[in-house]
Amino acid sequence: MRTAVTIDDAFAVSRAAKGDLAEILELQHIAYRSEAILLNKQDIPPLRQTIEDIENEFATSVFLKATDKQGRIVGSVRAREADDTQFIGKLIVQPSLQGKGIGTRLLKEIESISGCARCELFTSSKSIRNIALYERLGYTAFRQEKISGDLSFVYLQKEKRIAGNAAARFFDSVKDMP
Repeated sequence: MRTAVTIDDAFAVSRAAKGDLAEILELQHIAYRSEAILLNKQDIPPLRQTIEDIENEFATSVFLKATDKQGRIVGSVRAREADDTQFIGKLIVQPSLQGKGIGTRLLKEIESISGCARCELFTSSKSIRNIALYERLGYTAFRQEKISGDLSFVYLQKEKRIAGNAAARFFDSVKDMP
């Protein structure tokens, strides 16, 4: 059973534990500040999320974390499944470490643990770097939703080719990992 993936020998990706949630939430608040500035909106939901909120989300989602050699969490992503779709959210990386492949590795890894035929995620239409990353990894925009004023969300999807039930068996093997 795979528990960690090395990223250039400097970072590892593994399943997050409930004890990691406070550190993930702190990183989330740091990582989403730039998005709040981009949107000129300081009260975006990721900045308002509480420890209770993230604990509730943890109960129904898979959380992955990227850690550095000292064990500090420097990135995270989460996903839940419904109707043969994996809904991926809050892909975050420590701002000073962005552009080093951590987000790409987290996204690929969260995709790999699902037996769903389709992945879906969303971002702000102003988040050009995020959209470029997702498109580079095979996602295509399929819907845009106006939220308010000049704020719109772009919804992207990726169809996955699954050989037999191998991905589903892998997901089942890791979903109850401590």
